[in-house]
Amino acid sequence: MTAVSLLRSVVAALDATGVPFMLTGSLAAAYHGAGRATMDVDLVIDPTVAQLSRLVTVLAGTGAYVSPEAAEEAFAHPSMFNVVDTTSGWKADLIIRKHRPFSEVEFERRQAAEFEGCPLWVASVEDVMVAKLEWAKLGGSARQLEDVGALLRVHTGHLDRAYLDHWITALGLTMEWDQVVRGDSA
Repeated sequence: MTAVSLLRSVVAALDATGVPFMLTGSLAAAYHGAGRATMDVDLVIDPTVAQLSRLVTVLAGTGAYVSPEAAEEAFAHPSMFNVVDTTSGWKADLIIRKHRPFSEVEFERRQAAEFEGCPLWVASVEDVMVAKLEWAKLGGSARQLEDVGALLRVHTGHLDRAYLDHWITALGLTMEWDQVVRGDSA
């Protein structure tokens, strides 16, 4: 199994259980033109309790490892849980959508897309950038800033700069953004 086949399997389970979702992280950056090697699939999900329970059952039925307890904990305290393909080791991070203004707007802005032959929803390029700036701030990851820099180069002149500026300021990401703009992320 590859990351793309895991993505297809997880998206099929999300669709089958009616769980709203969007692709984010490095695969979303790749969709938007800034690809790099990654070892996992990141999906933001917005399930009900019943949908989450069905999702865990469907995923376990595919032979993937998923902990019902971890899924319940992630739902109770919006965080993430993993789905692991036991034969390949590929992993999907299922991130419960947070209840805050940026996460709500980000989810509303998701776009219908096709990635590697898989119809799905993907975060907008601006939202991928903001989320990666947040991950960089939380973990100090230069790789996240490099991804933002690559997206900035690919989409120069086509970004909603007012939207980016609003969320960069609102979420306290100015220092990380300045590093990207100065080219300190590479």
